[in-house]
Amino acid sequence: MDCLYRDPAAPVEARIKDLLSRMSLKEKIGQMTQIERRVSTAEVIRDYSIGSILSAGGSGPRDNAVASEWADMIDGFQRAALESRLGIPIIYGIDAVHGNNSIYGATIYPHNIGLGATRDAELVERIGAATALEVRASAIPYTFAPCVAVLKDPRWGRSYESYSEHTDIVRKMTSIITGLQGKPPTGLPNGYPFVAGRNNVIACAKHFVGDGGTEKGINEGDTVASYEDLEKIHMAPYLDCISRGGCTVMASYSSWNGRRMHADHFLLTEVLKNKLGFKGFVISDWEGLDRLSNPRGSNYRYCISVAVNAGIDMIMVPFNYEKFTDDLLALVDSGEVSLARIDDAVERILRVKFMAGLFEHPFSDRSLLHFVGCKLHREIAREAVRKSLVLLKNGKNGTKAFLPLDRNAKKILVAGSHADDLGYQCGGWTSTWHGSSGRITIGTTILDAIKEAVGADTEVVYEQYPTPETLNGKFSYAIVAVGEGPFAESLGDNSELTIPFNGNEVISSVSEKMSTLVILIAGRPLVIEPKILEKVDALIAAWLPGTEGNGITDIVFGDHDFSGRLPVSWFKNIDQLPMNAESNSYDPLFPLGFGLTYGGEE
Repeated sequence: MDCLYRDPAAPVEARIKDLLSRMSLKEKIGQMTQIERRVSTAEVIRDYSIGSILSAGGSGPRDNAVASEWADMIDGFQRAALESRLGIPIIYGIDAVHGNNSIYGATIYPHNIGLGATRDAELVERIGAATALEVRASAIPYTFAPCVAVLKDPRWGRSYESYSEHTDIVRKMTSIITGLQGKPPTGLPNGYPFVAGRNNVIACAKHFVGDGGTEKGINEGDTVASYEDLEKIHMAPYLDCISRGGCTVMASYSSWNGRRMHADHFLLTEVLKNKLGFKGFVISDWEGLDRLSNPRGSNYRYCISVAVNAGIDMIMVPFNYEKFTDDLLALVDSGEVSLARIDDAVERILRVKFMAGLFEHPFSDRSLLHFVGCKLHREIAREAVRKSLVLLKNGKNGTKAFLPLDRNAKKILVAGSHADDLGYQCGGWTSTWHGSSGRITIGTTILDAIKEAVGADTEVVYEQYPTPETLNGKFSYAIVAVGEGPFAESLGDNSELTIPFNGNEVISSVSEKMSTLVILIAGRPLVIEPKILEKVDALIAAWLPGTEGNGITDIVFGDHDFSGRLPVSWFKNIDQLPMNAESNSYDPLFPLGFGLTYGGEE
């Protein structure tokens, strides 16, 4: 072949060197540029040699677009990229953080905090592999997942994106990298990126580093810690991601001891790239460079200079690509950013593209479409729901266990804001960035699952907020599902953590009249008032379970036993936060690792 970089049999490093030697400075900067779908015209992609495109949360071909429509759109973008002078394919990225959650009809798995409750690394790896198939079916080769934050304060608006407050549990759950990317072969150099094939995707470990440890859980806040603690607590999971062939790392919006992570050369270059040996690329977060100046977005040229020199390789612009290109060209021309730094960034990006097979297979594989929302994947999600549930209470006042429930009971009351709301069940990052209520995708609500599970002669009465007349009726027992509404990032920061939607009132009014199981749907522990805990007969932490509500009824009607254990400490009151399980003053309502079974054991 005339162009070595087009030869799939040539060594990857030789292909990188050949292609880099053919690129102009503007083409190199184009490879470092990631733009949003809405500004990605064919002309922009081609003329700027754009390296990557992403969809923001909820940004798709249309509302409720299915996988084939996504594939049509992304294949079109890819055709434009291949028409550029050198024909370098784009990497298309999306936040597939609990399944391919932006695509209508995809399987939605429990959020990370629920997966942390399972302690099941093999299950999480299978979820990664299943997610990869559904992402690839949409023509997307790159997911901004997993989040490997270690959660130190549940007031943080991204709590549910963390697997646990315990570093060892988070490290165990990095098995999802292997599921997403495939298992790297023996002999692959440590730190070298790896993607097994067309059924796998490029993963992104995020957010480097310390995002779960900010003071008071403030999103994008400051993590105050010694380097030793930062390394031991927050950085440790990245060693596992890198050893698994992790391809990309996303820098955090947050700071470390007042130093913005997007501008921290010590952590991004000296530690991540040099000390840990990471050979993939570092990507900024959404408009992460804009946050380096005050007011945000001012002095943009300075922001680009400090971030690129710190070690950011790909910049999630996502709209202002013209100014980014012009400013970075000027910075190189002035010597403020060296050509060597540009070449290093582009080498890393090309390495991932070659390892992912994008030059050989840039377009969608329509044979994968049948995997989207398929029965097998929904069964995996249902298993994950079962294993994520944590039984916090079963029986009261010395009485026998209340669960499992009698599926052949004469009459059951189902109540609460979350009993029949698929959107609430899935939480944030589902269909849209923040999520929403209602039938936002295909799935089974708790009410749906109860109706499927009970006997043919059992009457199920559903009232979201039961009236006094209803409560005075004769019921065998009640199931009340309450919890948080969907949220994401800073809008999820919460200094009170009480149960919204009149949750306590519903629990109280129902449990005064009949035996009651409460299912709490939330992305973190919430305040449980002592009088509420005393009144209810059973309490389950169900986290944000996703689309497969049957996983809940599999447990509560006794087809399976509980096995989930708390991935985080459950505080008594907000004044105890942040809570440290290793502290001498540790006094939780339920400790890290707590979880009952039908045998009663923790």
